[in-house]
Amino acid sequence: MAQTTDHSKHSTRSPDWLQEYIHSPKKKQKLYRKTLMIVVLSQIFGGAGIATGVTIGALLAQDMLGTDQYAGIPAALFTLGSAVAAMLVGRISQRYGRRFGLSVGFLAGGIGAIGVIISAVIHHLPLLFVSLLVYGAGTATNLQARYAGTDLAHSSQRATAVSIALIATTFGAVAGPNLIAIMGQYAESIGVPALAGPFILSAVAFILAGLILLFFLRPDPLIVAKAIEELKKKGEQHQTTLAFETPDMKKKEIVIGATIMILSQLVMVAIMTMTPIHMTHHGHGLREVGWVIGIHIAAMYLPSVITGILVDRIERIAMAIASGITLLISGILAAASPPDSMFLLTIALALLGLGWNFGLISGTALIVDATTFSNRAKTQGSVDVFIALAGASGGALSGMVVAYSSYATLSLGGALLSLLMIPMVFWARNSSNRRKGQ
Repeated sequence: MAQTTDHSKHSTRSPDWLQEYIHSPKKKQKLYRKTLMIVVLSQIFGGAGIATGVTIGALLAQDMLGTDQYAGIPAALFTLGSAVAAMLVGRISQRYGRRFGLSVGFLAGGIGAIGVIISAVIHHLPLLFVSLLVYGAGTATNLQARYAGTDLAHSSQRATAVSIALIATTFGAVAGPNLIAIMGQYAESIGVPALAGPFILSAVAFILAGLILLFFLRPDPLIVAKAIEELKKKGEQHQTTLAFETPDMKKKEIVIGATIMILSQLVMVAIMTMTPIHMTHHGHGLREVGWVIGIHIAAMYLPSVITGILVDRIERIAMAIASGITLLISGILAAASPPDSMFLLTIALALLGLGWNFGLISGTALIVDATTFSNRAKTQGSVDVFIALAGASGGALSGMVVAYSSYATLSLGGALLSLLMIPMVFWARNSSNRRKGQ
């Protein structure tokens, strides 16, 4: 209780160091740029931690369980773990700031990766499952780090700020899957199963990301942004601006943004999870799997700068429609691609990543637009819970769908689900037009 009270007083009294940022736009802009640099650096390591586990998790489970039917369980577990972590990281960030919330999440992800390695060495399935849950904290934190860049951004810069954070993830996310073979060889040289090797990289990457944020994300951007907003609330101009927006309008934007991201995540995780299994069943090796998933993850993050600019300059809703259409094409192409065609499968997975990118950035911008700093981090964490649960559902069901039907059926099902996004965003556009006409 004492901590909460002290924190509250700390915010309302606005100490000298905080006053400097409140009353100096130049210092605020400098802190904004510094925050983006720190987030970018942490995301490079965070991306490597996520991509490695996502790529090899299903194969590790397949090896330890001895069946393909439950190969989607790893994705389900670490996305379920990320759901819990998203809520906790969001609440911790709301109360204590981004620095503490994000660093705790990444460090927990690193501990989970270490647990996966140990479980593979001693072949202990319960420990594997628990460790994958904890490992999910890294996934949740990597996603929530995108919000840190928006705390001090102008409304016309928000999607661009998100995109800068995401594109930084590309460097680690692309390198991770392509280091699978090397990490496997290294693991075997020290007596660790080859499939657990990539999690060594995950552990190191997540822990480094957490330490970077813990030591360098100062002053905390969310605490500074809260203080600035509190000052603005006292002004008549800010009150006039708020008069044009009702709570119902903001709630609708939150629901729309969340739905876009949930559907994007569900479709992407379901198809991506079973692609390595699909490929290995048809004679492709770990190097080919790493290449396809690496291209997929590059498409998830690399276009972010362009996507962010488009979302800021064109329209959030238009890019959400583009997301639905791209995911639709991806699902159809994945279903129609011959199993031995690396080219077509790579294109399908690249489009899958691109559609996810469009959906995540447009949905994130809608959430930020519809929230204030008094509830932003908490709301963002709650939304990310549902995103993670969607990923968990996609990961768990994907293995069963493929086991009882086929990879093509799974891909077509994802294509049909992505269609739900289009009527949702058209409904949002019509509602917005009616409000303008009033």
